[in-house]
Amino acid sequence: MSGILNSVNQRTQLVGENRLELLLFKLNSRQRFGINVFKVREVLQCPPLTSMPRLNKLVRGIAHIRGQTISVIDMSLAVGGKRIDDLSTAFVIIAEYNSSVQGFLVCSVERIINTNWQSIMPPPKGSGRASYLTAVTHIDEELIEILDVEKILNDISPVNTDLSDDLAKTMQVENKQEKIIFIADDSSVARNQIKKALSSLGLKIELAKNGLEALQRLKEIAAETGEITDKVGVLISDIEMPEMDGYTLTAEIRNTPELKNLHVILHTSLSGVFNQAMVEKVGADDFIAKFHPDELATSVQKWFGND
Repeated sequence: MSGILNSVNQRTQLVGENRLELLLFKLNSRQRFGINVFKVREVLQCPPLTSMPRLNKLVRGIAHIRGQTISVIDMSLAVGGKRIDDLSTAFVIIAEYNSSVQGFLVCSVERIINTNWQSIMPPPKGSGRASYLTAVTHIDEELIEILDVEKILNDISPVNTDLSDDLAKTMQVENKQEKIIFIADDSSVARNQIKKALSSLGLKIELAKNGLEALQRLKEIAAETGEITDKVGVLISDIEMPEMDGYTLTAEIRNTPELKNLHVILHTSLSGVFNQAMVEKVGADDFIAKFHPDELATSVQKWFGND
């Protein structure tokens, strides 16, 4: 266990080539869950937690870690399970999502496994809209569940998707009636956040649940029009997605003649560990950390119709 805890911070540099590492953990059952190591700052045994009035019921308390005050979310409660009672044996995964740092309370932390996004699949159909799964994978013939952390965080503190009044009044997008915005993101919450923010601009929007689905659909559109930019103004893509990540999707677009001129905005919760070299390598036009509606809309205005 100590070896895993000591190695997490040293292994957060893996990016690209459709590969990832998952830190496996358990809640109040035998089921194993995974979180991308790239999101993890460190793992530690649960420190003393301070209860505060009016905390969300999913937040077990506040921890003071390395000079920073961090909310600690009971991940078992967050997915509809029983609360984690024995904090003396529990662990906290410190992770950064959407420009903020959170602590995820879990029962145990196990090992780090190396895999690729092709092995990460969308959750089974029929899991329901209330499902907190964003993806699943199989490791040693065992199903590993990957949680939609953005949904959990949005349940605790809903994201404001409205554009500021000043920006909404001045925002103008060329050719908005002729072209669409294409959004690729595996999180239903993230897709809806982007859609709501940009729909106020009168833009037509098409959605895909992962990079592979997006690539296939973009090729279909290009086959119909001859040139993708005749129909699609800009692609907004998450980086972490089942089957094909955003880096690989961008690289495939740049290597496909009928798609290569499409403007690509990488839109991700991987804030604080942004790899500029990788974004430049795959040829993305812009990078925006989730979720800042004004910044996203401004980037769309910059690239939309700018062929």
